[in-house]
Amino acid sequence: MKHISVLVPSGNSIVDTVIAPYNLLNMANSYSMKLSKSQRKPFKIDLVGLTLDPILYQGLFSIQPTATIDDIDKTDLIIISPISGDLVLEVQQNIEFVHWIKAQRIQNGTDLASLCKGTFLLAETGLLNGKSCATHWTAHDQFKQRYPKANLIPEKIICEDNGIYSSGGAYSILNFTLYLIERYYGRETAIWCSKIAEIDFDRKSQSEFIIFNGQKDHSDVAIHKAQEYIEDNFQDKLSVEQISDIVNLGARSFLRRFKKATFNTPLEYIQRVKIEAAKKQLENTTKSILEVMYFIGYNDEKAFRTTFRKYSGLSPKEYQKKYNREMAFA
Repeated sequence: MKHISVLVPSGNSIVDTVIAPYNLLNMANSYSMKLSKSQRKPFKIDLVGLTLDPILYQGLFSIQPTATIDDIDKTDLIIISPISGDLVLEVQQNIEFVHWIKAQRIQNGTDLASLCKGTFLLAETGLLNGKSCATHWTAHDQFKQRYPKANLIPEKIICEDNGIYSSGGAYSILNFTLYLIERYYGRETAIWCSKIAEIDFDRKSQSEFIIFNGQKDHSDVAIHKAQEYIEDNFQDKLSVEQISDIVNLGARSFLRRFKKATFNTPLEYIQRVKIEAAKKQLENTTKSILEVMYFIGYNDEKAFRTTFRKYSGLSPKEYQKKYNREMAFA
C-alpha cells in the first residue's frame, strides 16, 4: 500500500485547508476501491504532526494527528498544508517539518505538494530553487523577497515541476487536490470526486482573483513617491522620464530601483494600476467597455483588451459579465 502524508502544521493555519484535502483523498480511496472491486485501499492517508498532541486552530477547532514525522520512514506524497499570520515566524515554528520534507525527497524521491502559503515551508527546504511554483497572490512579494531562487509564476493556481507541485491560495486547494487525485488515482476518480463535491475540475489560473494594491513593502522613499504619483495620475499619459524627474532620479537609476522595489517595471506598474481601475469600473458601473477604456486613459481598443486579459485572465466583457452585479443577475 502506498502512503500519503497530509501535514498538520503547528501555530497558525486554517482548519479546513487540512481537513478538505484529507476528506477528498479518502473519497478518492473509496471510489478507487469500488472501481477495482478491491477491499484494499490504494493509499494509506495520515494526518502527520510533529507530535500526536491535538493542534488547536483559531481557538475553536482541533485536529488530532494520526502519526508523527518520526513514525513515517517513507511516504509517497507529502501534502504541505498552509501556514498563515507571520510567515517567517510560522516557518521557524515548523522547521522540523522542513528538515523532514527535504530528507524524504532526497532519500526516497517523495513527491511534494504545497497548498497555498505552505509553499513557504517547501521553499525553505531549498528544493524549489530553479523550479516553477505558485502561492497565494497576497504573498507574492514576500515570497519573491525571501526565496529569489524559486521561479514564482504569479498567475498560476497549479504548478508542477518534476514531482514537486504547488498551488495558489484559499479554496483553490480543492481544485489542486482534484489535480493530485487525477495524478495518483486516475482521471475517472478525479471527475467522480469533482461531481460529488461540486468542485470545478480544470481551473488553472488565479489571475482574475488578484487585487493589485501596489507593492509597497519596501523602504525606497523615492519609489514610494513614484508609485503614489502613478496611482494618482494613471489616467494621464505617463513616461519613465516624467516620473523619474518628479522623484529626482536619473532614468537608468529609476528603472533599476523601481524594478528592485516592486518586481515590476514602471510600464508594468502603470498597466496594472490602470487595469485594476478598469476592473472596479466594470464591477460597479454600467459603463460600456469603450467608456471604461477611455476612463483609464487607453485609446487603443486592441491594446486595452490584450493588457486586460494579461492581468485578469479574462476579456473585459467576460469580466464584466461575471462580476458586475446587474449583469450577473440579469
